[in-house]
Parts: sequence; C-alpha cells; structure tokens
Amino acid sequence: MPIEINGSLTIPDAELEWKFTTSRGPGGQHANKASTRVQLAWDIAQSDAIGDGYRARLMDKLGPVVRADVDDHRSQQRNRDAAAERLADKVRGALVRQAPRRATKPTKGSKKRRVEAKRRKSQTKAMRKKPTSWD
Repeated sequence: MPIEINGSLTIPDAELEWKFTTSRGPGGQHANKASTRVQLAWDIAQSDAIGDGYRARLMDKLGPVVRADVDDHRSQQRNRDAAAERLADKVRGALVRQAPRRATKPTKGSKKRRVEAKRRKSQTKAMRKKPTSWD
C-alpha cells in the first residue's frame, strides 16, 4: 500500500522496507510467538519517487533513511497502519518550510520587566550580606 504524503508526493510500496519481529516486554504466549512489532524504513537517498528539491530537504532534516518502529498494538495490521502514519508524519513535518525569524526591538513593557527583575534580584542579594556595623 503506497503512502500518500501530500498532493505531489506518494511513496510507492516498492520503496518501503517492512520488517516484523516479536514485541518486547510481557504478554505471554501471544507476545512470544506473534511477530506484531513493525519496523518500516524508507531510503530517501535511493528513492525515485521524489525530486531533487524534496530529496535535499528531507535528507537534511531526516538523514538518508527514515524509520518508524511501532509495537503499540497487539495486532500486526494495526501496527502496520500506525507505522505508515508515523512515517508519513515525519516526512510531512520535514517538508514544512519554517518562516525566517525577523528580529524585533524589545517592547517598552519587556524593558520595564527586565529592569524590575534586576532590581529585585539585587535587593535579594543585598539582604544576604552581613551587616557592616552595629549602629
């Protein structure tokens, strides 16, 4: 089943690598015998589904291979669905462009709060000193 990331990007099933292993932790015979843990990997560097612009951005944020490991559910199918969704979320998050931060001047209120905090801190430290004389 191919994973749809957005309108212009879909990861074909042939590029996805699925591995199934037994879940860790307690659970009795079912956990010891059933391979319900899902490991999903997608090799971004070798993918034919994406263009160079997407590839550069994804490799910068996620590395050459993106992985999703899931063992939340007892069912392998539910873990498969969860792994596909987690991988898609990671890729979607990496494709979002952050708006550049614009530096702004501090507001009058923030300057006033900063000076007031410094004054209070100074008073606190002054109270810790030993008295200079017994007047």
